[in-house]
Amino acid sequence: MAYPYQPQPSSSAPMPPLPTTIIGPQYCTPYPVELAVVKKVMTIADNLTVTDVNGNIVFKVKGSVFTIRDHRVLVDAAGNPIITLRRKILTMHDRWEAYRGQSTNAKDLIFTLKRSSLMQFKTKLDVFLAGNTKEDVCDFKVKGSWFERSCSVYAGESNNIVAQV
Repeated sequence: MAYPYQPQPSSSAPMPPLPTTIIGPQYCTPYPVELAVVKKVMTIADNLTVTDVNGNIVFKVKGSVFTIRDHRVLVDAAGNPIITLRRKILTMHDRWEAYRGQSTNAKDLIFTLKRSSLMQFKTKLDVFLAGNTKEDVCDFKVKGSWFERSCSVYAGESNNIVAQV
């Protein structure tokens, strides 16, 4: 990701770390982007659409219909698969795995996520990148609420917000 302005380091202020690209640089911007998530309520499939402020489709989430293994595919505006999310069967913390494209091959695993605790009133998810096999500490924490229409993504167990919805 290229930034139009790179501040020069000074002896008094440490440089902030550059953002980490998880999916691909084409989905990163050096500025905030406003997106809206729209859920279609009267459909058989569990589908979401993500639009920009002008109503242009940026992403779609296509849900599985009548399948044994629950999964969703995130596609771009042209319908190209970006990520496949697959729910693990029979897990206590409602674990999901994310793979590149439409793959579910272990070599294409990007991250796994699980609920932080069994009992929750608001959503709290722990995200572990594929290389974090010990899962002692999460790489990201997601906290949010559908009711409040908000969500924040934190770097690990810190209070540093890396994304907000």
